[in-house]
Amino acid sequence: MTMNGKTVIITGGNSGIGLETGVALAKAGASVVITARDPGRGKRAVEDIKDRAGSDSVELVVFDLASLASVRSGAAELLDLCPRIDVLVNNAGLVLTERRETEDGYETTFAVNHLGPFLLTILLLDRIKESAPARIVNVASTAHKGAGKGLDFDDLQNTGRYRQMRVYAQSKLANILFTTELARRLEGTGVTANSLHPGTVRTGYGRDGDTTGLLGLGIKLAARFFISPEKGADTSIYLASSPDVAGVSGKYFVKRTVRQPSKAAQDVDAARRLWDVSEQLARAVGDATPVS
Repeated sequence: MTMNGKTVIITGGNSGIGLETGVALAKAGASVVITARDPGRGKRAVEDIKDRAGSDSVELVVFDLASLASVRSGAAELLDLCPRIDVLVNNAGLVLTERRETEDGYETTFAVNHLGPFLLTILLLDRIKESAPARIVNVASTAHKGAGKGLDFDDLQNTGRYRQMRVYAQSKLANILFTTELARRLEGTGVTANSLHPGTVRTGYGRDGDTTGLLGLGIKLAARFFISPEKGADTSIYLASSPDVAGVSGKYFVKRTVRQPSKAAQDVDAARRLWDVSEQLARAVGDATPVS
């Protein structure tokens, strides 16, 4: 694969799957921009990618997906930095043991895993279209199957009983539904959008105290059975760069192969409704450019 002349943006590129995706695409010749919420970790990751990839074309933009104002600021910086955007990899995500709210008043897992990436994508979309053929890659999870009854549109902020894996499953279902509607809206533009399950990967989950109690203990005990971030990044790298999937859009991939997601994830009406609700939520704390 060659990515010479391509510009790739990877959210959460300071560790785990995002970091390994950055290394591989930089090695292939891409100019890589990673995003991170922590400047120190982000800077260390940039140096790591440069060293391992043998490339100086690696940049950092710092912003927090939990803050829509920060997302807008980060998107503006990315647009200033990148005259073209050939690939956007929405990779960053988290799972929380206890319910938290962002500064915008939204439940944090929903905000970081869906709403922040949704807004970022919208704000970058015109530049991505101008760079077509281009690709958007959304890292979801097979955990979406845990939301078998679909999204609870009456309680997207999870104000009722908080069960961390159910909330996480709902956010990953949202990733796939977002991809479905995004792909529909991008038909004929030369921009594709696909989602993927990376596998059960040893990542930074729980590193910052996000997961405690039985969930945190379970992750620590099971971690030795998880696959490496290098292996977990494989399908992200494939969707970002392989000619095999040029023109393929609106699909869900596992191990480089198109798979059927859950029945709830195939609900096109829910996908359109989620888009509309997400636009409303983003507008409630600032302007979001709508995509028709």
